Amino acid sequence: MNSPQRSVADYTVGWICALPVELGAAKAILDEIHPRISRTDHGIYTLGALDGHNIVIACLPAGVYGTSSASIVATQMLHAFPSISFGLMVGIGGGVPSRKADIRLGDVVVSRPVGSFGGVVQYDYGKEVGNGKIKHTGSLNKPPPFLLSAIGELEANHSIGFSEIASHLSQMLKRHPAMSKFMYPGSQSDMLYEAEYYHIDSPDGTCSRCSKRHSVYRPTRSSHEPVIHYGLIASGNKVMRDGVTRDQIAVELGGDVICFEMEAAGLMDTFPCIVIRGICDYADSHKSKSWQPYAAAVAAAYAKELLSVVPVRHKTTQPMASPTPISRETSSKIHRSQLPEDGNFGSRNNSYRVSHFVSPHSLQTNAQSMMAITTELLELTGINYSPPLIKARFTFKVQLQTTEALSWGI
Repeated sequence: MNSPQRSVADYTVGWICALPVELGAAKAILDEIHPRISRTDHGIYTLGALDGHNIVIACLPAGVYGTSSASIVATQMLHAFPSISFGLMVGIGGGVPSRKADIRLGDVVVSRPVGSFGGVVQYDYGKEVGNGKIKHTGSLNKPPPFLLSAIGELEANHSIGFSEIASHLSQMLKRHPAMSKFMYPGSQSDMLYEAEYYHIDSPDGTCSRCSKRHSVYRPTRSSHEPVIHYGLIASGNKVMRDGVTRDQIAVELGGDVICFEMEAAGLMDTFPCIVIRGICDYADSHKSKSWQPYAAAVAAAYAKELLSVVPVRHKTTQPMASPTPISRETSSKIHRSQLPEDGNFGSRNNSYRVSHFVSPHSLQTNAQSMMAITTELLELTGINYSPPLIKARFTFKVQLQTTEALSWGI
């Protein structure tokens, strides 16, 4: 039987991951993988179906992580697949265990608005106030209401024992026997140490030399099925691997942070999505990669279950606004001398302008046009003028003028 002919317009869900291990789990969880579609761009995408949704999956370039890289990948995806109506950021993260949240390795954390935060906070952005502390200002967008309703539906289902995550994992491993490393590693290797106790190196890279006297006692769970935690995810451009710093930042943000990761802050303002993280470590010095495959798998399994309660949309009439391209004629006006050498638009004494024509259809369109400009600047100058920093730190306005349409300023 011949497969149906599909076009880019048939794909309505964007799925972004950062690591090959996350991409492997995403591919394995799909109900079916579709053949590639002829396109003019150079993006590498996996196409498939999941619970009736046509999915397009993209992974960040190998070795190039962080909020800026995620922003660029999302922008390119929206250019290539204009019918995408919402997204998922699915992968691994570092858990923040506390009295509020008994987070264990292999659990799943899902972004959800908390207080004034939309579910994700860029913890390394704000004003320096001394003693290495940052006063956080501004907030990132919330996920779309229908996605928040969907996670509420799943939370209710899980509270009465209706969960398909274990079943999805079992089916994935049955279909792909080679994925044995994605199996549950065992609770005996889930060790939480006191925040002040630093890792002691060993030849095998494990915690074999670390003293169990400094481990934190936690009661044994009756089941090794993952627990789902909903709350605030802290996102930044540095790997968090220090227990003291982890806890300090969590307290500064109101004590509601349950996970640290490196990409989501680059997506929330221009790629409406839910962030799903499988916990692979505790964001401390004892960080290792042994739990990464299983954590990636449980995150993908949760994403599959989430999509099962989201209504299927085909060729949506209201896709995400795709970024407005920059003409080569316009971009030729951009000179390196006009731009900060370090790619930082954060100087309090300067503002920078880029000539560009853009129609102010909506804030969403304008934000994504700004993303397109950032991508163009990277191609022209070789410098990554971080779009999430521009979006979060500055107000920008659209002016329908003859030569200057978009300006960034303090």
